[in-house]
Amino acid sequence: MTTSTLSAMPSPASGHSIRRTQLAVATLFLVLGFNFGTWASRIPALKVQLGLSTAEVGFLLLASGLGAVFSFPVTATILHRLGSKAACLISGALLPVVLIGLALAPNYPVALLMMLLEGVLASLLNVGMNAQGVQAETVGKQAIMSRLHAVFSLGGLAAALFASGMTFFTDVIWVHFLLAALILWLSVAVSIPYLLAEKPQAQAGGKRFALPAGVALWLGLLALCGTVVEGSMSDWSALYLKDAVMASAQIAPLGIAFFSITMFIARWFGDAWRMRFGAPKMLLWGGLLAGVGLSAALVLGGLIPALVGFALVGLGMAAVSPCVYTQAAKQGAVALAAVTTMGSIGALMGPPMIGFVAHETSLSWGMGLVALAALMIAALTPRVKWD
Repeated sequence: MTTSTLSAMPSPASGHSIRRTQLAVATLFLVLGFNFGTWASRIPALKVQLGLSTAEVGFLLLASGLGAVFSFPVTATILHRLGSKAACLISGALLPVVLIGLALAPNYPVALLMMLLEGVLASLLNVGMNAQGVQAETVGKQAIMSRLHAVFSLGGLAAALFASGMTFFTDVIWVHFLLAALILWLSVAVSIPYLLAEKPQAQAGGKRFALPAGVALWLGLLALCGTVVEGSMSDWSALYLKDAVMASAQIAPLGIAFFSITMFIARWFGDAWRMRFGAPKMLLWGGLLAGVGLSAALVLGGLIPALVGFALVGLGMAAVSPCVYTQAAKQGAVALAAVTTMGSIGALMGPPMIGFVAHETSLSWGMGLVALAALMIAALTPRVKWD
């Protein structure tokens, strides 16, 4: 990843208040959440449309994970030469195209290609919008990272509810994804002009890639575990409700909705809670709540325990990304880039692993890995020296 992409923190452009900049960055978080939630909520329909097995669904999700891995040089080059604003523009403009391409994929190989591109562009937007968020927080001298991630959760919730509503009108996936793409394009168009325009540096002899070490390594592992949980809940909750709980097509997307609602609420108030209780306590108890809650839901079985368990996971995992990225920013740009990268890998590589385990055993055992990842957060949190 980039180690020195940005110059000194910029000031907002003339005529653009920091408030507008914050809203613009929040819109990008909404865009990425809505994008993820849109295709994740229709995984069951895509499985039927393409005639896929559970293992093939896992490979489909793995393709997006590989896209994130292969995106590192692309992301580094764009951020290094053009800056995070350009990264947000490029990824925000192309993600809806990929979404439509996935809906229109005539066969499995084309769907794999679309998911590969999804991984590249989602990783680019993830790094770009988090860089913008850190800058906006610094320039505005106001803690906003938790609320920004709350808006990401809101995007997933909006996408799940939108998907559930669309199923009442049509089962045609491309119609749903086309309407979603139009929403995404409009959101990106209104936000880009208000982003902070930094001056990229091309430092002679400067590193563009760095492996995390020390505090950054532990933060990266926390980010990875957190996004494994978050990504897996988004990708597999609907299919779990449909296949394991036998929920209807209208009820299945509500798994994402319950998870996203509690995560949104917790993240909206997370900045104040972090100041009061501290990040270590929030991550320790949050990991325990999510891990134990989901484990109990899987053991009990049934629709109500599943929805309650998903809600507890959202509540427990809400603080992970905001706290980890904020702490990484205190370690410098290199640490922030490395931790954000590991978070992207977790979000995109975790769900395929659930698919492989589900294929060999059952989806309940696959979701058990999600609970284990949540418990790992509680175990890793004491390893970090928190400021």
